[in-house]
Amino acid sequence: MTRFIAFLYGIICYLVFGVVFLYAIAFVSNVIVPRTIDVGPSAPLRQAVIIDLVLMSIFALQHSVMARQGFKRWWTKFVPPAVERSTYVLAASLALALLVWQWRPIPHLVWRVNDPLWGSVLLAVSLLGWVMVVFSTFLIDHFELFGLTQVVQNLRGRQAMAPKMRTPLLYRFVRHPIYLGFILAFWVAPIMTVGHLMFAAVTTAYILVGIALEERDLITLFGDEYRQYSARVPMLIPGLKAGRQRDRIKRA
Repeated sequence: MTRFIAFLYGIICYLVFGVVFLYAIAFVSNVIVPRTIDVGPSAPLRQAVIIDLVLMSIFALQHSVMARQGFKRWWTKFVPPAVERSTYVLAASLALALLVWQWRPIPHLVWRVNDPLWGSVLLAVSLLGWVMVVFSTFLIDHFELFGLTQVVQNLRGRQAMAPKMRTPLLYRFVRHPIYLGFILAFWVAPIMTVGHLMFAAVTTAYILVGIALEERDLITLFGDEYRQYSARVPMLIPGLKAGRQRDRIKRA
C-alpha cells in the first residue's frame, strides 16, 4: 500500500507539472491564457520590479538548492528516496505557478515587430524553443527526470538503477539543449516589453549559474567521462569550440 501511495503521488506530481508547464508556455508566449507576462494586474514600476524579482528568486532558489547532492542526502532522511524527485518536481511546479499567478507586467515597449509575417516567424521560433526543451528531456530520460521511473521501480519492488551518462542527438551538438531551448523561448519574441526583457535576462543569468552548479555535480558523478565530453562539445552555442565558449561565459 505504501508503494502504491508513492506511485499515485508521483503521478499527481507529474500531472501538476504538466498543467503548470503548459500554462507557462502560453504565459511567456502571450497567447491563449488570460494572464500572461504582459497582461495581468498592474502595479507601480518599483513595486512590480520588486515583486517580479522576488518571484524569480523563489523559483531559482528552489531549483538550485533542491537539485544539489548535499541537500538530497539531507532531504532523503525525511522523504523516501523513491519520491524525492517527484517532490522536487512538485516544488518546482508550485514555484512556477506562484510566479505566473503573482507576476506583475511592466508593459513599456522595448521592441515590437509589426510585420505579421515576421511576427509569426519569431513566435514560431520561440515555440520551437519549447519543443526543444521537451524533446531534449525525452532524449535523456523524460520519465526519470520527472520522477515517474523512480515510483514505478519502487512499486515493483526494484532498486533504482545507477545513473548513466547519455549524449544522444542534440547532446552531440551542445551539452545543454534544454537550457538552449529555454533561452530561445524567452528571448525570441515579436513583442518585447520591459517586464519580458527583465524575465529573459534574469532567467538567462540563472541558467548560466545553474549550468555551473550542474556541471560540477556531473563531474562528481561521471568524472573524466564528463570532462572529456565537456572538452569536446560546446555548452550552449552549436559549432563554437567548447573551451572558447566556457571562456566567454566566464567573462559574462
